[in-house]
Amino acid sequence: MKKTIALLTGGTTGEWVISVKSAATIAQNIDTDLYEVYKIMLNDKGWFYEPADSVKIDIDKNDFSLTLDGRKIKFDGVFIAIHGSPGEDGKLQGYFDMLNIPYTTCDALTSSITMNKGYTKAIVTGIENLNTAKSVQIFKDGNYSLDQIKADLKLPYFVKPNNGGSSIGMSKVTHADDLETALDKAFNEDTQILIEEFIEGREFTVGVAKLDGEIVVLPPTEVETAKEFFDFEAKYTPGVATETTPALIREETKDRVAQIAAEVYKRLNCRGVVRIDFILTGDEGDFYFIEINTIPGQTATSFIPQQVAAMGLTLKDFYSRLMKETLNN
Repeated sequence: MKKTIALLTGGTTGEWVISVKSAATIAQNIDTDLYEVYKIMLNDKGWFYEPADSVKIDIDKNDFSLTLDGRKIKFDGVFIAIHGSPGEDGKLQGYFDMLNIPYTTCDALTSSITMNKGYTKAIVTGIENLNTAKSVQIFKDGNYSLDQIKADLKLPYFVKPNNGGSSIGMSKVTHADDLETALDKAFNEDTQILIEEFIEGREFTVGVAKLDGEIVVLPPTEVETAKEFFDFEAKYTPGVATETTPALIREETKDRVAQIAAEVYKRLNCRGVVRIDFILTGDEGDFYFIEINTIPGQTATSFIPQQVAAMGLTLKDFYSRLMKETLNN
C-alpha cells in the first residue's frame, strides 16, 4: 500500500527560490509506485496545497492535514525541502515531533545547533584528522573590540553571519580597515557573527546520508571558482564555478574525508542527507571544517544529485531509500 507523503517547499527567506527547484527535482524522481506525494507550499502567506486544476487549499496546522474533495488526508511522513527558516533551523522539526509525524531531516536540536556556525565548530572540534580555523564569535550588542579582533586573528579573514546560508552577508576581508564594513554587512543578516582566519586550499563538499540503517558517504565534489570565495553568485549562476564529481584526489585522501564526514554526521547526531564543506590544504594535507548544510539543495545541478549519480545510484532509488529510512524510524 502506498504511503502518503507531504513534500514541503518554500520558506520565509531568500532561499525559497532554491527550495522550489529542489522540490521539483524530488517530485520528478520520487517513486510514485511507493509514495503518493502532495507538494505543500509554505510561505509568509500561509501553508497550502495547490492542485494543478484548482485554487489553493489551506493546510490544517492543528494536525498537518489536508481536506481534498471532502476527504481528509493525513500524512505518513514529510520530505522537508525548505532551505533556511523554518525548514532548516529546527522550527518545523519541533512542530512535526509534537504531532509525531516522521520527517527526512535531522531532528529539531541538531537542526537548530547546526544553523549556528560557531556552535557547530565547537562540537566538531577534536574529531580525528579534522581541523578548524581560528575564529572569534561576536554579538551585535556585545562588548567586542575591533583592535582585539585584529590582534587575535591573522589576515585575511572571513566574516560570516552565524545563522544563514547561501553565503548571504558574507565577506572576505584582506585589509584590516575593511573589517567594520564587513561586520555591518553581516549584522544586516544576523545578530551573531563568526570571524574566521582564511585557510588557503582547495574546497570540497561531500554528502552523507543514512540509508538502510548505515551511514553512507557520497563521492566528494571539488569546487573551483575564479571569485574570491564560493558566494551566492558562484553557487547559483551557471558557469561561475567549476565542480568536479568525483573529486580528483588520491584514494587515501578520499578515505580520510569519508572517515571525517561520517564522524561529523555521528557527532552532530544527523539524520537524512546532509552536506559537509571542507578546505584541503597543501598537497592533500589537512582538512579544515567549513560548515554543514542539513537540507542541501536538490536542484538538477546541485551537489547531492551529482554525487548520487557518481556513486552509481539513481535519484529515484536514493529518495526512496531516504523515505524508507524516515518511515522506519
